[in-house]
Amino acid sequence: MTHRMRASDVALALWPAVILVALGAVGFSVVLDWVTEREDLWRLDEPLLEWLAGGRTEGLTTFLTGVTNLFGPVFLPIVVAVIALLWWRVTRSWWEPALLVGAMVLSTVLSVTLKLAVGRTRPAADLMSIPGAETSGSFPSGHTIGATTLVLVVGYLLWHEDAEASWALAGWTIASLAVIVLVGASRLYLGYHFLTDVLAGACVAVAVLGVVAGLERWHDLSLERRDPPERPAPLGEAADEDLAWARAAVDDATAGVDLDGPGSDGAADGAGDQGGGGGSGPSRA
Repeated sequence: MTHRMRASDVALALWPAVILVALGAVGFSVVLDWVTEREDLWRLDEPLLEWLAGGRTEGLTTFLTGVTNLFGPVFLPIVVAVIALLWWRVTRSWWEPALLVGAMVLSTVLSVTLKLAVGRTRPAADLMSIPGAETSGSFPSGHTIGATTLVLVVGYLLWHEDAEASWALAGWTIASLAVIVLVGASRLYLGYHFLTDVLAGACVAVAVLGVVAGLERWHDLSLERRDPPERPAPLGEAADEDLAWARAAVDDATAGVDLDGPGSDGAADGAGDQGGGGGSGPSRA
């Protein structure tokens, strides 16, 4: 039976999602303001890339190129598809894989849209490991958005499935932070993005996580309202079969036991005799 949702239940379910979306949006706005006003961390953008470009080594460049390619537009969709398929095969549930795929699509749409809206140019070609390799908008970093969205959403869905697995959650949190830092560092080291681009990308991913959390909690609330858990009936209204075990226990305990106690019949007979004797005695004149 479907029950109508109350406003208080909806607010209680969705407030974490609202906070995450607000944090992501505010963070993105702050970083964008730094870029447009050319202040705060924007002042580190060029010097940081120049310093990193001057210290590149062949081995580290090869490694970080592999990292950035893994979370790029070619390989990342394959990674997401594999995770979604494995999730469905293990759980036989389509909802969580659909949420993950939807989150990645949303992050891609936001990345493309925001790049076009902001229109920030990439770092100078001589700062890139492969000059001119990437020419699309610089702000925000799409690789950072994709990688951060992936690890945050997967971590949230795993936690939602088993909130008691604290050690697994802690391990995933550490691994997620490592992936986010590594991908962001690769974009800076290879000279394809500024620091503020990477920070803005992480903020967008937090907002996407908020959307996923909102949908997941709304889904849980809908299932609960559609099929709410049964409440135990009061003792006075319980069905006979629910108390059958108690009655059987009482019957077993009292079987063959004289509830009036030993000697009760004799006492009753004695009392009767005394009453009869008293009634037959001679009366006084």
